[in-house]
Amino acid sequence: MTSLAQRQGVSVADLVRAVQLLVPAASLARVTDPGGPASADRESVQVKTGPSKDRRMRRKPRLQVRLAGEHQPADLRRALRLALELAEGGISLRLEAANAVDTEALHREEMARLKATVETLSFAPLAADIRTRSEALYVLGFPTWSTPDQRQLRSRFRTLATIYHPDSATGDTTRMAQLNAAIAFLTRA
Repeated sequence: MTSLAQRQGVSVADLVRAVQLLVPAASLARVTDPGGPASADRESVQVKTGPSKDRRMRRKPRLQVRLAGEHQPADLRRALRLALELAEGGISLRLEAANAVDTEALHREEMARLKATVETLSFAPLAADIRTRSEALYVLGFPTWSTPDQRQLRSRFRTLATIYHPDSATGDTTRMAQLNAAIAFLTRA
């Protein structure tokens, strides 16, 4: 995969993003997941800091891709597989005429994404401190009856913190304080 990216003059992450943007999610879901790297597949990296600085170590290969929204590792592996198969000529993409596209379904999908974004971003600060789980979930933009896992909680917190942190252009100290209180309330053991 890295050789394909180098030949194209892009990063592996750029290949993933390109496929994610060009191929509908339903079509990408039909691509067989190639699975993660084999247990014997390791890459050699040089440690840059700490007591082991300048030592070489072997680790499982990693790919870090920043994409909007939530994506599962299997989706990213499918996108990489599709990029590789396209480059090797094993498959080809067929463009459909605009009238063949289900614009109503696209509109519903876009409206659902926009609604989720607005719901996530538009919490009104609570008048008092956070006292219940449902209040903490509300502040983080989850339905008050939901049961998000720790990964989902932290991901949502990071997203909202980048928006409401006082140092950002859209910063809000009241909302940021409530975000901190909400994540602390929900992550207590």
